[in-house]
Amino acid sequence: MSIDPRVALQSLVSALEEHLAAAASRRGDDDPAVEAAYLSIADAFESYEESLYEAHGEVTPLVIYEDDDEEEEDEQVPRAAR
Repeated sequence: MSIDPRVALQSLVSALEEHLAAAASRRGDDDPAVEAAYLSIADAFESYEESLYEAHGEVTPLVIYEDDDEEEEDEQVPRAAR
């Protein structure tokens, strides 16, 4: 069962608003609230992109970039283990 793209879009907008609030009240460079909000944006975006494609065969022009450290870890893990 897929989620309605409008619902997924609202979740993405909410995640962006939460990130703004976390960034505005940041308590240092490694604030866990900012990191959590950042990851929520990525999750909400992926959900929106998938629901948009399933419903309308369309995608956005946006891409989520991974940290270089994560890419290096992915390269070391065999595909079957991912």
